[in-house]
Amino acid sequence: MRKSRKEAAETRERIVDTASAEFRRHGIDGTGLSGLMAAAGLTHGGFYRHFGSKDELVAETCVRAAEGLIAAIAAARADATDQRGLDAILADYLSAGHRDDPAKMCPFAALGGEIARGSDTVRGAATEGFGKLVDVIAAELDEPDPAVARGRALAALCTMVGAMTMSRMVSDPALSDEILRETRTQLTRGSE
Repeated sequence: MRKSRKEAAETRERIVDTASAEFRRHGIDGTGLSGLMAAAGLTHGGFYRHFGSKDELVAETCVRAAEGLIAAIAAARADATDQRGLDAILADYLSAGHRDDPAKMCPFAALGGEIARGSDTVRGAATEGFGKLVDVIAAELDEPDPAVARGRALAALCTMVGAMTMSRMVSDPALSDEILRETRTQLTRGSE
């Protein structure tokens, strides 16, 4: 029996949501389509009714993950009435909770190396999401010159992603915490 368009759209959304978490948790190459579809509660055979390739799904999950990160940043900013915009973003992003939840973490920190080796489609989707994040951070800076704000936001985001990546890479929990704490401290000082 054929699914309605609404049911097909809902199934596609479930696949994208599941893939977004699974890719960040296990990596793109470490996530097979059979396991991914099983995690979504579906059979492997149904994948190609929704996507032309795994690459197409990866690109879509890059967009979705970046949108989720932007929403999380907006929520952190809205909840932090006693902090300046960048400070609230840094507190949320450079946190142990963010580091310790791979399924919800920043897609650039979780998948940057794999995305860099991805197709033009995947890299284009990641580039678009990254650009939106830079714009969100730039809007929070107390800088009247848009070009300067963009440059500062770009440097801050690259530093944040690098710190998150390194905090996950090291095996020493104290060093991991120190990386997050010191990066936050340095970026906060740089924004004063």
